[in-house]
This record gives sequence, C-alpha cells and structure tokens, in this order.
Amino acid sequence: MKEEIVNRVANSKLKTFDLEEIYPKEKRVLFDVKDWLFQELILKETDFRTSVKNHDWSQYKNSFVAITCSVDAIIPSWAFMLVASEITPFANKVVIGNLELLETVIYQELLSFVDFKEYANAPVIIKGCAEKPIPASAYAFLIEKLQPIARSIMFGEACSTVPLYKSKK
Repeated sequence: MKEEIVNRVANSKLKTFDLEEIYPKEKRVLFDVKDWLFQELILKETDFRTSVKNHDWSQYKNSFVAITCSVDAIIPSWAFMLVASEITPFANKVVIGNLELLETVIYQELLSFVDFKEYANAPVIIKGCAEKPIPASAYAFLIEKLQPIARSIMFGEACSTVPLYKSKK
C-alpha cells in the first residue's frame, strides 16, 4: 500500500509575503535634465524655463518618474522642483534622484497601505527570488512592518529558508 504524499508546507501556518505581488506595473521613467543645459554643463534660466514650458508633460501620465541630471553640472534645487511641478499632475509618483530611489519610495508607500493583520502571530516567509527590480530597502521596510507582529520571519522559499527573526515568548 502506497503512502499518500502530504504537502506539509501547504498545510502549515506559514504565511508568505511576496514583494513582487504588490509591484506596480506602470512604466518607470528616468527624466534627465542634461539635455536642457547649455553644452550639458550650464543651466541658463531663460532657456531652461522655455524648455520646461514647451515640453509635452502628458507623456508621463500614470508613470513613475525619477528626475535626475546625469552629467556633472551644478543644478539649483529650483530647477528640479520646476520640472517636478510640471510632471506631478500626470505622474503617479515623482522623485528627484535615480530609479533605485524611485523604487524605494514606491515600496515605502505601498507597504504603508498593506493590512498586515493576517501575519500576526504567524511564521512568515519573505519570498526571495525576484524577477522585478525590488530595492533592498523594500525588504527592510517589510521587516519593520512584520517584526512587531510576526511569530518568526524567514527569507527565501518554503523549501529552504534563512531564519531572520523569532519573537521572544
């Protein structure tokens, strides 16, 4: 007589949190102001403001935008703020910085809206292997949310996890 194979993982109280499941699929845009600088070096206010005024900002509708300058130029804060003020009505989120900062901010906001009640007093696995660009900081934000309520936190897959935290009884 054959023994029935039992999926102990499926029958356990383990809860898995997968950061990819909350990853927004809208496009990410790196907006570089270098093209609006004189010789990619100097910001001439009149020319810069003209470029801002004539740009089609609607193309950033429902996008996540990081505003940056990829050349070594001194850009006053107001210039980034001016660009942000034009993109903001169209974009889902705007940051001044790189795409990694953008992803960090996106995850910080997303995790602030997650209801973590189902993870209370439960052993939790934070899913490892990700196909999407999840920043390392997102994992730290997740730990901040889970540690006060979870019984234990592990990282990886159900078949092989690395223990991270166990609550004191």
